[in-house]
Amino acid sequence: MKIVFMGTPLFAVPVLESLIKDYKVVMVVTQPDKEVGRKRVITPSLIKEVALKNDIAVFQPKKIREDYQEIMKVKPDLIITCAYGQIIPKEVLECPRLGCINVHASLLPRLRGGAPLQHAIMDGEKLSGVTIMYMDEHMDTGDIISFKSYELKKDETYKSLHDTLSKMGAELLRETLPSIINGTSKRIKQDETQATYAYTIKREEERIDFKQEGEQIDRLVRGLYDHPYANFTLQGEEHKIVKGHLEKGSIKKVGKVVIEGKKKMGISCANGIYFIDIIKPFGKKEMDIGAFLNGVDGNKIKDLIVNE
Repeated sequence: MKIVFMGTPLFAVPVLESLIKDYKVVMVVTQPDKEVGRKRVITPSLIKEVALKNDIAVFQPKKIREDYQEIMKVKPDLIITCAYGQIIPKEVLECPRLGCINVHASLLPRLRGGAPLQHAIMDGEKLSGVTIMYMDEHMDTGDIISFKSYELKKDETYKSLHDTLSKMGAELLRETLPSIINGTSKRIKQDETQATYAYTIKREEERIDFKQEGEQIDRLVRGLYDHPYANFTLQGEEHKIVKGHLEKGSIKKVGKVVIEGKKKMGISCANGIYFIDIIKPFGKKEMDIGAFLNGVDGNKIKDLIVNE
């Protein structure tokens, strides 16, 4: 058994580490090294680091649709992908004798696409989970092999869901692989009428719209924690909300800064005030709202309208 693994971010790390324990991974395909941080330091993906620690060959094509011959040369029996980040061409999909399978962080056909974890929370989904499927040329439309569901908690964040489903994906793959290898795996067609999509979050979608109700704002805050965070602008500077809560009530104008005492600050929204518990001010680290208010003149920001 020769396996090629394709993945990039932290979510895929437990999947690869589990795979290495039981099978021969002959190649890891991951995204090219990227510049990270203000100093633009060239940094490899976390998956590449795991591969190098285990003496596994690494292939990093910029565009796999044009550059995939290295994969063909190793003649893999099976290709496994998890959050790789590029559309895989037909030639690669047809290369391994056992096919290509994908570990996807949603209950397909719901939330196809590159940001299922964020959208599960932002869209108010009650259930999430992991699906293992055979891949085809389209985005997350292949036949389902196995799945495992997970009920979201009321305070679920992107980070907590990420960590839970990452481990779940590794466990489900371990349970499912024997049936794929011996040819007894199931193939369940996806119901296209139930399909929804989780496209990558755009920069402008990270900005909080305080015309919305507080419950929807809170889902955005939790869905974007701990990266890249939901944000708002105040006095021309972008501030990020790490954690907050809604206190319902009638308000006259949305988007107004409300300060109560020295340890309570919120912003009016459609159905009350969304109070900020933990904030990440522009250019600073996370802090509780009391510490933030200690460093600003509350009288100067009280009643200001954010995002203007």
